Amino acid sequence: MNPTINANISLIGVPMDLGADRRGVDMGPSAIRYAGVVERLRKIGYTIHDRGDLVVRRPRNYSTAGTNLKYLEEISRLGTELADKVAEEMSLGHFPLIIGGDHSIALGTLAGVLQHKKSTGVIWYDAHGDLNTADTSPSGNIHGMPLAVSMGHGHEKLISIGGIDCKVKAENIVIIGARSLDEGEKRFIKERGIKVYTMHEIDRLGMTRVMEEALEIVTTDTDGVHLSLDLDGLDPNDAPGVGTPVIGGITYRESQLAMEMLSEANVLTSAEFVEVNPILDNMNKTAEIAVELMVSLFGEKLI
Repeated sequence: MNPTINANISLIGVPMDLGADRRGVDMGPSAIRYAGVVERLRKIGYTIHDRGDLVVRRPRNYSTAGTNLKYLEEISRLGTELADKVAEEMSLGHFPLIIGGDHSIALGTLAGVLQHKKSTGVIWYDAHGDLNTADTSPSGNIHGMPLAVSMGHGHEKLISIGGIDCKVKAENIVIIGARSLDEGEKRFIKERGIKVYTMHEIDRLGMTRVMEEALEIVTTDTDGVHLSLDLDGLDPNDAPGVGTPVIGGITYRESQLAMEMLSEANVLTSAEFVEVNPILDNMNKTAEIAVELMVSLFGEKLI
């Protein structure tokens, strides 16, 4: 256990697959629980308050009049519910640990965190930037948009969650592991000066230096750090059970080191792990990897 991290963890499952428009990732919270996340965290000294799963409704039609965004109404509704739940748990003095579910849930998680941590630094550990909007998205899938939404860019039904003025600042964001960016996302990153460590930088600099630099960025003039970890940030050889795998990713060992360094920095105030898809997995390997990364993040040591 890392004694500087809150001893009370509130575990919230969000079995959302609407943002990816692909079935299977809704089983992610169950797979992560089956892999022993509660038992492992308790074993290293944490008190776990398992709040169960939020209820996701499946609309008959995915389209919303006037927009190409799929399942907009339900994702907006659930994002609001998640934001309220995260804010409530933080009001109790608990550390919110969210398990998904597709990455669209991050817009709700961050909206809740920002109610308490107005200047949150964000580490976005992902193969993708998730910086699309309705104008740039090739698919209309909202799981490719939550970071842009959390910065205040996107459909009003999404950016209004948590308040239009309560958003993450570009200078407080670091994306780690990017290797698949849409053209609109590349423009967005350059125009706003978001720091991105692609696989090129990770290969050249090494994960130690990447994390040292990332931590300096996300802790400058911030009052907490949120980790949003998409399992597709890892290479598919290590984490095969994800909906949008991209070859040439971060290794399991590099990811363990990143989590250990983040734990040692004593700055983490919230976290989420998303995009585990058991249907595409090999004997729950990816959920087990997620749990291993979680316990490293929360201070498990070999000796």
